[in-house]
Amino acid sequence: MEQTLEEIFDDANGDLAVGNLESAAEKYRRCVETNPEFFDGWHALGMAQMKLGHFAEAIDAGKKAVELRPNDQIAWTSLSLFYNRAGNIKEAEAAGAKAKVLSWGGKVAKE
Repeated sequence: MEQTLEEIFDDANGDLAVGNLESAAEKYRRCVETNPEFFDGWHALGMAQMKLGHFAEAIDAGKKAVELRPNDQIAWTSLSLFYNRAGNIKEAEAAGAKAKVLSWGGKVAKE
């Protein structure tokens, strides 16, 4: 029997919780391949990739997450973290500034 998107995502979260990062990242990747508009999958994939030290992949996933939800403070904060870990300070500061604007109740993009 084939797993649903939610089941794959839940399994990935379980893997992440016990430190099985490679398996979690693979399952999150399956989620976004199944549904490229799945924000939570992109965000979680970015976090798993960052924890694995795969910063370019984390940044790519983070960019997709903020593309899907441009006014999501957590998405911008995470993208800032990914950039920071990769040593891309200018980009990290720019993403962090967008997160700060959102924390103040502002918007990054028109809805």
